[in-house]
Amino acid sequence: MSSGRNAARSSPGEPWGGVRPFSVKTKLGALVVISVLITTGLMMIAMRTETELRFITVFSMIATLLITQFVAHSLTSPLDEMNAVARSISHGDYTRRVRENRRDELGDLAQTINRMADELAAQDRQRKELVANVSHELRTPIAGLRAVLENIVDGVTQADPETMRTALKQTERLGRLVETLLDLSRLDNGVVPLKQRRFEVWPYLSGVLKEANMVASARAGMASGSGSHTRTDVHLHLDVSPPELSAHADPERIHQVVANLIDNAVKHSPPHGRVTVRARRGPHPESLELEVLDEGPGIPRSEWHRVFERFNRGNVSRPHGPGSDGGTGLGLAIARWAVDLHGGRIRVAESERGCRILVTLPGLSSVPS
Repeated sequence: MSSGRNAARSSPGEPWGGVRPFSVKTKLGALVVISVLITTGLMMIAMRTETELRFITVFSMIATLLITQFVAHSLTSPLDEMNAVARSISHGDYTRRVRENRRDELGDLAQTINRMADELAAQDRQRKELVANVSHELRTPIAGLRAVLENIVDGVTQADPETMRTALKQTERLGRLVETLLDLSRLDNGVVPLKQRRFEVWPYLSGVLKEANMVASARAGMASGSGSHTRTDVHLHLDVSPPELSAHADPERIHQVVANLIDNAVKHSPPHGRVTVRARRGPHPESLELEVLDEGPGIPRSEWHRVFERFNRGNVSRPHGPGSDGGTGLGLAIARWAVDLHGGRIRVAESERGCRILVTLPGLSSVPS
């Protein structure tokens, strides 16, 4: 049985006992055979026609040289192309590719070079995306911390324990984000550890919404000095049922999901609109279903599959808020990344009004390794 399996395994790519009909070895062997046949044929012609041997020798040499030149060109031409592509890759240009139009060893080498270029391009893109993600996430705790400190300096609030705890919480979150930035090696290898634990959903989401309000106030304060505007008129509403609902996930990653979804919903809400964060029990133990709903123009169904792509801002011309911009297009991509780490799902769902983003976390049924 093993010999039959080996034969079946080698037959598709190596039909002649390990020698492919279009391999370089086959071509070189054919070159030798053709040269011998030409010389032999000319010798036989010379013997029958009494042609001088020197003419036969010259003709055979010319024919052999022409055939050799043709075969050499067919072998060296793709090598020159591969050399040019490899040189471009070494200079950081990962867009060039080698043509894969051969069925020999050089064709295999072309495929290998193209795969290498694809992997290098993917790694370079992931590195840039990581910097963009972390830069995007650093703004929230920095803005919150600045708001707390400015209020204390201006005398708006006192440096009481509650205020200082808020500042400490933002500082701790900032430290965790910096730690994520320093964890480049594990991210490059596709390994991001999840610190999953059980937590109560109501107090957790209440804290996320409180931070979102605080960041909005901080941005409004900074924007007022520059003459621009930001959204402080949108009401955030939390709906958790049952109130004692608990979940099993990484709180820091889920914070990224909810905060970015709220930020996106607020930007596209009408003046004095309402953004609802809804949490329900999922189908598995300590699984969770989260919804973020706004009252904005919604997302066209044709754009649903592109919503979570990086730098995509959809078909909405601009947010409803006066003077507000559409952001960098990273927030929803970061949310999808964090949900994917949990083995969950994030998608746009049907809604009678506005946009409805539905997040499903598996809980204890599917804990990623």
